[in-house]
Amino acid sequence: MAGEGDSEPRKSFKLLGFLDVQSVPCSRESVLYGSVGSLVVGLGYFLATSRVRRSCDFAVGGFICTTLGYWFYCRYNLAQQRIRQRMLKEAVRNKILYEGSHLDPTRKQTGNERSDS
Repeated sequence: MAGEGDSEPRKSFKLLGFLDVQSVPCSRESVLYGSVGSLVVGLGYFLATSRVRRSCDFAVGGFICTTLGYWFYCRYNLAQQRIRQRMLKEAVRNKILYEGSHLDPTRKQTGNERSDS
């Protein structure tokens, strides 16, 4: 059955022995985009100059730059998303807490309610 294999823990893939690619946010995409970036930079430099060793150097540099660039971009967007989620969660909690009470900011107050307070 399909549900039987789901109970087993998934094996993690560790890059360089310490970076767990599956559990760290943005690491998988960063490594994938970095490898594509290194291929593009290295191959482009090789086609332009036909120097093998120097194109490998550029490929390594392209990998590092692309990986770090996407890592920071992804982490920044993830932090913004978490802040927006936290603000939305707080707003929903306040809406549930104050809905229907005299503290509800969306509730229209009539003249009689204002004089009671």
